[in-house]
Amino acid sequence: MAITRDKKQALVAQMSERLESAKLTVYAKYDGLTVADLQELRKMAREAGVSITVVKNRLVRVAMKAYPTYKDTDTTDLQGQLLYAISSDDEVAPAQILDKFAKTHPHLEFVGGFSDLGTSLSSDEVKALAGLPSKNELVAQVIAQLLSPLHDTTNALSGNLHALLDGVEAKATS
Repeated sequence: MAITRDKKQALVAQMSERLESAKLTVYAKYDGLTVADLQELRKMAREAGVSITVVKNRLVRVAMKAYPTYKDTDTTDLQGQLLYAISSDDEVAPAQILDKFAKTHPHLEFVGGFSDLGTSLSSDEVKALAGLPSKNELVAQVIAQLLSPLHDTTNALSGNLHALLDGVEAKATS
């Protein structure tokens, strides 16, 4: 059944809006996945703040042309049945969600992605992004590194204080 012109315009507008606010867009082939598999993927993505969209590649190209950042982006990889994972909150979440899902569902295959600057990413670059820690994990690691000298100092002082107290206690009991 053909999609009406109004429906196509609505899909293009919706995709343009998502691309405008996206920090990362990852697209992958999903041939061979069942409807239940796609529902499972959408559930995982929703929990991580990622939206999964299946839309015709031609409509995605039209949406990209409407947004200045993506106007000159290479879209030659947009061929076949693709799903688009988009996040407006986290720079690596779409790649991580699809990578995690692909480990248990071999029919999902990375094709590429777009950064928020309109840069095309290859499938290898997307896989590399999937291996990075999330934004929250990176913040936690930086805080731990900043607090490390403080913890080391307090532990050293605490150790000396315990030794002093043990010495005083030993003298008091003798």
